[in-house]
Amino acid sequence: MNFRDLEYLIALEELKHFRKAAEKCFVSQPTLSGQIRKLEDELNVQLMERSSRKVIFTQAGLDIVAKAKTILLEAKSLKEIAKSYNEPMQGTLHIGLIPTVAPYLLPVIIPVIKEAFPDLDLYLHENQTHVLLKQLEEGELDCLMLALLPGMDQFKQLSLYDEPLELALSDQHQWSSLREVDLHELSGEHVLMLADGHCLRDQAMGFCFAAGAIEDNSFKATSLETLRHMISADNGLTLLPQLAIPLNRHQSGVKYIPFKAPTPSRMISLLSRKNSVRQICFDKLAELIGKAVQDRLNKY
Repeated sequence: MNFRDLEYLIALEELKHFRKAAEKCFVSQPTLSGQIRKLEDELNVQLMERSSRKVIFTQAGLDIVAKAKTILLEAKSLKEIAKSYNEPMQGTLHIGLIPTVAPYLLPVIIPVIKEAFPDLDLYLHENQTHVLLKQLEEGELDCLMLALLPGMDQFKQLSLYDEPLELALSDQHQWSSLREVDLHELSGEHVLMLADGHCLRDQAMGFCFAAGAIEDNSFKATSLETLRHMISADNGLTLLPQLAIPLNRHQSGVKYIPFKAPTPSRMISLLSRKNSVRQICFDKLAELIGKAVQDRLNKY
């Protein structure tokens, strides 16, 4: 038994398909199938039921997969421990980001990270919050950059920046000439929102509902850019995070108006596993990112 065999087993349990698992592991299907057979022989237990259509893992197989994930994660940690002491800002770093953060944060921070830490190889993974949290917990990702929400206490949290939300509306809207707006002015207004699964949706809805606004259920956007296009077509109002807003607050038929205090905002944080050996790296990244973003936000 070796680590590679465990990787084959985990991939097969995840995909439930020998060919797809082999492709994910960059081996031939006969190689993967043969190694799984050898693993069953070595452990003297049936790990799965095989048929021409699907793969069904036995309870023994599921228990062994769970332990295999732990073993591989611990093995990875051994290498990371050594590297963290010798070269904390070198090597590969897999970072997860949510879709309402990644396109707007990365242009601000990637240049400064590469300048400050040229030997740090970044791999960026964009997904929704619940998927990223699972990947972080299972060791597929090293850290996350996302909006902090209740229920994340099992992870180490480093605050990066507090990001205000602003009102986005058509430049033909009656409020478009305002310099700022009170959140409670949204009472009775229909507001466009992102689709379910985006944490920004829940945060924006919390602010809007507290102000008495009404969600426009005729449309739910899959991205902030779709929301922006709907607003430019004069189809309503929405809230957008400040990094997604042009510095002059007016572009492509959309005006962006800051809210009066208390300003609705979201806290963007860096999350990592509490036992991660790369904490030195995360601390330095958080400090650098926080400064770079605050410099940007100060320009609004």
